[in-house]
Amino acid sequence: MDDTQQSNVLFVVLDTVRKDRLGPYGYERGTTPELSAFAEEATVFESAIAPAPWTLPVHASLFTGRYPSQHGADQGSPYLEGDATLAAVLSAAGYDTACYSSNAWITPYTGLTDGFDAQDSFFEVLPGDVLSGPLASAWQTVNDNDYLRDLASKLVRLGAMAHEKLASGEGADTKTPSVIDRTKSFIDDSESDEGWFAFVNLMDAHLPYYPPEEYREEFAPGVDPGEVCQNSKEYNSGARDIDDEEWDDIRSLYDAEIAHMDAELGRLFDWLRETGQWEETTVVVCADHGELHGEHDLYGHEFALYDQLINVPLLVKHPALEADRRDDLVELLDCYHTVLEALDVDPDDALAPTDDVSVTGRDSTRSLLSSEYRAFEGAAEPDPGQRAVLEAADGETSGDSEGRSPSSSRTQSGDDDYAFVEYAQPVIELHHLEEKASEAGIELPDDHRAYSRLRAARSTDAKYVRADRIPDEGYRLDEDPAESTPVDPSDDEVVADTERALARFEQAAGGAWIDPSETDAEDADALAEADEETRDRLRELGYLE
Repeated sequence: MDDTQQSNVLFVVLDTVRKDRLGPYGYERGTTPELSAFAEEATVFESAIAPAPWTLPVHASLFTGRYPSQHGADQGSPYLEGDATLAAVLSAAGYDTACYSSNAWITPYTGLTDGFDAQDSFFEVLPGDVLSGPLASAWQTVNDNDYLRDLASKLVRLGAMAHEKLASGEGADTKTPSVIDRTKSFIDDSESDEGWFAFVNLMDAHLPYYPPEEYREEFAPGVDPGEVCQNSKEYNSGARDIDDEEWDDIRSLYDAEIAHMDAELGRLFDWLRETGQWEETTVVVCADHGELHGEHDLYGHEFALYDQLINVPLLVKHPALEADRRDDLVELLDCYHTVLEALDVDPDDALAPTDDVSVTGRDSTRSLLSSEYRAFEGAAEPDPGQRAVLEAADGETSGDSEGRSPSSSRTQSGDDDYAFVEYAQPVIELHHLEEKASEAGIELPDDHRAYSRLRAARSTDAKYVRADRIPDEGYRLDEDPAESTPVDPSDDEVVADTERALARFEQAAGGAWIDPSETDAEDADALAEADEETRDRLRELGYLE
């Protein structure tokens, strides 16, 4: 990177926002005038791939620069431990750090806020001790004990239920303005000589959709949020049908939520300009994952790795980047290294590893600001994704006429570059799905996609998804961007190359998911082992009679 070190970083995650509903990506309904203006001075990435299709593992990857199978934060073990976070590194380097969010997964309870000097989840339904006290400690205990895993699957549902209560009814439009206000206060109060790092997650576009009235009137006039299907599991289980008119209403409410977030984000951007901090602040705006609204007969962001979920918006403003659009493949976990490079912080200098905590070193081949981006032969210790890409290049091509190594010519040109996605078997979504199916008298088959773990390799032209209970899926994205017609690797060499890249990633990550029995639940009734305090908390939240 040239002499463009910035003092501050603002990192914004638009939770559950799909790129095709945003103005910078061609949506013409006017949902995001502020983001469209921001795009005029930022780089807009067309092929940014999330490492998972839901919040917890994606944020853990953003904060560690590692794939989900590396950091281990997922529904089976829903906490990040053993990895120093980006905030911890920056705080140790002297930056003021803060995290403001209304997402239940981004709390002390999951470890994602470790290292932030200030944080607030704005998650007002649950008492504070649920997220940071005895119940949080109990969660780790039950997840580390096979006999108690059934209890863990029930506890992990607390976030989803509490969000639904918080998001519906009066006051549903108060979270994002509060997040923005607290972010402004943090920045205003920052006294660090180095600068500040502010991370915000805006949650409004996550189900259920209850946009503020002014945005509902503009984008969903006449639509009553209480009259449309707001529970994706009802649809995905087969218990509820949704016709075209209702889908239009759902999408309109979704647009209204996005418009609300855009306006509030614009308020923060304008304040940074007015206070003279805009020019010295790197700004990253992305989504952690998208959403399905009936595509592939699915609703929400569960049970699949289609592009509506994993090809997410990403816009970055930094002096080293031109105000332009880029079609090359990028991975969302690369934002970790990008922020470090923007502030010129070396984790190895700022925060020494210990026996209990490992630190991901800064890697210029994973920084969007570096001329060496994706030239993975320069990586000191290649991670599973880098290894899979390098092996693909080394095995399938020879050096070019300029004498560069195979990996150098291929990875920088993007011809054999791949992003990788992992989705362990869900707990919250599966339990809710089974409940809705049971209430409707529906028995889910053993090969229902909800029981499958998924991994995918994606290039700019193709995707291959491996599953352990349902058929694998391959697609030629350049010819079939809607992923409507699966392609067998034996019939298409580009898809075959992508499948081979996934196999290499699986080997590097510790093996493929091929045995469905590994995910079978324990038969024991673990609730019998729960103490009375935990049982009382479950009763308060509606899980026990």
